[in-house]
Formats: sequence, structure tokens, C-alpha cells
Amino acid sequence: MNVLMISPGYPGEMPRFTTALAAQGARVFGLGDQPGSSLPDEVRHALVAHLQVNDLWDEQAVVHRVCHEAAEAGIRFDRVECLWEPAMFLAARLREALGAPGLNVEQTIPFRDKERMKQVLDAAGIRTPWHRRARTADQCREAATECGFPVIVKPIAGAGSADTYRVDDREQLEQILPMLRHVDEVSVEEFVEGDEFTFDTVCANGEILFENIAFYRPRPIEEKKAWWVSPSSTCLREIEAPALQDGRRMRYAVHQALGFQTGFSHMEWYRRADGEVVFGEIGARPPGARLVSAMNFACDVDLHAGWAEAVCHGRFTQPVHRRYNATILCKRAEGQGRIQHVAGLDRLLADLGSSIAALEIQPPGSPVGDWRGSAVSDGWVIVRHPELQTTFEIADRVARELKIYAG
Repeated sequence: MNVLMISPGYPGEMPRFTTALAAQGARVFGLGDQPGSSLPDEVRHALVAHLQVNDLWDEQAVVHRVCHEAAEAGIRFDRVECLWEPAMFLAARLREALGAPGLNVEQTIPFRDKERMKQVLDAAGIRTPWHRRARTADQCREAATECGFPVIVKPIAGAGSADTYRVDDREQLEQILPMLRHVDEVSVEEFVEGDEFTFDTVCANGEILFENIAFYRPRPIEEKKAWWVSPSSTCLREIEAPALQDGRRMRYAVHQALGFQTGFSHMEWYRRADGEVVFGEIGARPPGARLVSAMNFACDVDLHAGWAEAVCHGRFTQPVHRRYNATILCKRAEGQGRIQHVAGLDRLLADLGSSIAALEIQPPGSPVGDWRGSAVSDGWVIVRHPELQTTFEIADRVARELKIYAG
């Protein structure tokens, strides 16, 4: 099988997905705007070839170049894979041009356009937040007035919580409007009070082969408010819990309405205090912020390999053992400039032992990360435990005692 992998070395987890394709026997061809020599070693060794283009976002030129190179080399691509949200339309155009299966342009639109996404789901009878598209400041004002405060204002084609704001009143709306001038259009939506969850799947041919439910602490909209917040996501062991079943049923309906067939999906949804479940949004990609790694430790699986097997062979053969709740906790440095030292880690490792499953902390001398732009920021720790409350307590202790100082 010949697989064209868009951006095989970036973002951070892409090398693992790329090498997993090669391990499944695929002949993997990379496509990106960086030279092949700059790719991580494991990616370069996994690729049959790498095509560098001048501008990855000039979709017409990239499609023409890929088709020309493939014809010259006599290569027929069986799959075009993209796990990076900004390049999803490029992947769709390449599939259409190369005759490869997967989401085409029309099917990709609802995954990238949050307003269209909710329109499709509204038509399918799925509960979504009240929503309106807005391209001007006046349209934002009108939509917020019609919905009633509080509202969420976020980019139509955004990813994660970038440029996303909770707005509680008209005065606050006027404060955030200048910060959105660089965004072409936004979605103005009802703010849903409640707990926020994910629903993550690996699918093949429309069948869900692996599923995960994670719980955000705090909600992503809250974690951007202060540098000292340690955002976390907890993969839940007991996905059969009664309180989660309406959310599980919703994800089946969402997949069916959007025609999702093969690959990773990442859905966010809310559970209100009265038990009502409300759709948030969905991406045809894995979650970011190392949540895939947390899933691996929760279930003792390798989802990079599982995704590759689903893509290449339409199956998922690894046994899934739900023995743990697993929390990925992200840490932010105190101060600016470069990291000076890390405190509290040795004691946490000594006291918590095997409950700390994995970690990655930026070493002294590293520049401080942009915590507003990246959830991972200056380091992360994965903890796991069979009991959910104990998992929360361990994660909270790590959040309190692990300190990263910069200056």
C-alpha cells in the first residue's frame, strides 16, 4: 500500500503516526514544506521519499505538483492521510485528484466549518448549542443579542481553543472584538454550562474499533485565563457508566450524520447538571496535547499503531484493557525568558512511583513556551490509577508541587 502522509514530522506526535504506517507494511511518502533532511531521524527512515513544496497552503500548486510527480514515478496512492487540522482541505483535494478513498472536499467542509458542522447535525436532530455565523463586528453584536449572554465566540475554522472567548456581557464583547480582527469569520454560540468531555475513536469503514472518553479539568475555555492553571484531561476507565451513555449514543449519530468512515476522530461534548448532553464540535483527527499518549497508558495499547492498522488493513487487533484512569497534566513555567530549574519532581517520583506513567519536562535553558497558544507549554506528566478519585488527587498533587521556574 502506498500512503501519502501530509506533514509527517509536525506537529509533535506526527512522527509516531508516520512510523506506525511503515510498521504496518505501508510504503509511506511524505509531503511538506520543510526539507526532508530536517525531519526527525525516525521519520526519514520510515519514508520511501519526501516531496518538499514551496508553500503547503497553495493547494492548487501542491495538487498539481503531487499529481505530476506521481505520474512521472508511476506511483498510485492508495491513501492520503492528514492528522493536522489546517491541512485537511489539502488532503481532500489530493484524494479527489488521485482517486484515493477518504473524506472528499464536500465531506471535509463540516469538519472544518463549525457553523456548517452544526447545521448538518441540527438537521439530523442532534442537540447543538444555539449558533450563528458572523463576519463583521455588527454581526457578532446581533448574534450575541439574539442568543443572550453568556456566549462563546470562536473561529469558524479554528482548532483547539485558539482565539476562543467566553463573553458574559456587551461590554466584554466590545473588548474582545478588536482581538478577532485577524479572523475572517467566527461562530457566535450559546455557552453551555456543564462538564466538558471528549469522545475519541479509531474507525475503519464506518465501524468504531476503539473508543475513549476523557474529562477536561478545567474546561479549555477556562485554562487560558491564567498562567498558573495546569490544564488536564483524564481518560475515564468506566466508559460504561450510566451518566456517559447519552454521550456515547450521540457520537454514533454524529459519525453517521457526517459520514465519517476511517481514521481518528475527536469529538467534544457537554453534560449539563440536569443530565442533558449537548454536542460541542468534532475533528477528523486525533486529539492534541498528548491525549493519545494518555489513552495508551489508560488501556495499555498503542493507538499510533492501532490507527495505522485501521487505515492500512481495516482492523484493530490489539487487546484493550481498561485498567486505569489516566490523566495528562500540562505544566507552565513561572516567569519569562528561559527555564532556570525544576523543583519538586524528585520527591513526586519517589512518593508516587508507578502512578507516574510518563513525563516530559523542558530542560533548563529552554525558552518558555507560549501557554496561551499551546496546551503542552513547558512540560507534561501522565499519571494513572484504577480509582478515578485517586487519579484526580495524584494529578492535583503534581499540579501543586511540580514547579518550573524561568527567568
